[in-house]
Amino acid sequence: MVAIATAGQQLHHAIIENHLWHALPSYLMVFFALWWAWMNFSWFASAYDNDDALYRCLTFVQIVGSLVMAAGIPDVFRSQDFDIIIVGYVIMRLALVTQWLRAAKHDPERRVTAYRYAIGIVLVQIGWLVANFAHVLSIPLFLCLVVFELFVPIYAEKHSPTPWHPHHIVERYALLTIIVLGESIVGSFNAIRDALAAQSINIPAVFLMIGGLMLMFAMWWAYFDRSEQHHHFKGVRPFVWGYGHYFVFVSIAAVGAALAAAVDVTTHHAHISDLYMGVIVAVSVVLYTTCIWMLYEFECLAGISKWFYPITALIILCIPFICNNVGYSVFAMGIVYTLRLFISNKFIEDIEPKQV
Repeated sequence: MVAIATAGQQLHHAIIENHLWHALPSYLMVFFALWWAWMNFSWFASAYDNDDALYRCLTFVQIVGSLVMAAGIPDVFRSQDFDIIIVGYVIMRLALVTQWLRAAKHDPERRVTAYRYAIGIVLVQIGWLVANFAHVLSIPLFLCLVVFELFVPIYAEKHSPTPWHPHHIVERYALLTIIVLGESIVGSFNAIRDALAAQSINIPAVFLMIGGLMLMFAMWWAYFDRSEQHHHFKGVRPFVWGYGHYFVFVSIAAVGAALAAAVDVTTHHAHISDLYMGVIVAVSVVLYTTCIWMLYEFECLAGISKWFYPITALIILCIPFICNNVGYSVFAMGIVYTLRLFISNKFIEDIEPKQV
């Protein structure tokens, strides 16, 4: 997860330099590459992880690829140079192709599916390499290649679905959620540490720290505040659930980067206003809230409880325009999000003593 942390750091620096709109496309593109490589590995592992020596070696190759990607992230944000990150991405993807070819050899029933995966991935990697090193890679072309990447599993699984395990997939996604939340907290901590070292901590910064921790706690609780029925993708198709988590992860990392940047704003080490910073935090939190609502609550809840998330999102969006200091704004957001937990019937049920 070094690569995700690096992307978050680059977004943090872009925010405080008031270069958000220049850096945002780079952040979304880089995060897609990181998430997509991780996601494909996770779903493959759920179906075909035999933990033998060759599997471990190929996994190590993918780890090397992720480190190469991490090394190339600063170049993307600085000069839109994708050379290193695409090399790392292709290393990861070609290692996965080898694993799919192994699966084709040992699973005759799903051999066609495995070959579809392998051939599809190779073709798209050729597209990435040609587009980048022929210097024709643009945002529209990037989006076209993303569509092809997303289409490969849909096409492959139509022949004969791979034997992935729902509980295993849910666990993998939950672990990445915790990791990204943790890295976001670490990023905020580093900003606070720098402020303490510079002796520039003030009262708004203290409110920001408390509010930021409350937000992270509430976001963590919101993700895991779901019943067993969600573990079976009730009401949501697996592809929608799996692909939709891109926005969950990207918003969590964005909240972390925004909170770290907010520390710089409260200590007067940034080039943006409190209002702008508050809006960035609010939009990141609302994106996360909307994703959780659509993936876990919209199809499974009824009555007024179904609308807790939209109401919470609306209130959070209004807060930066009411509070004229980002520290107080984040504190208010943390209060609102935490109150949502207390209002929720699920929270009340969870804090009651369990009958043994």
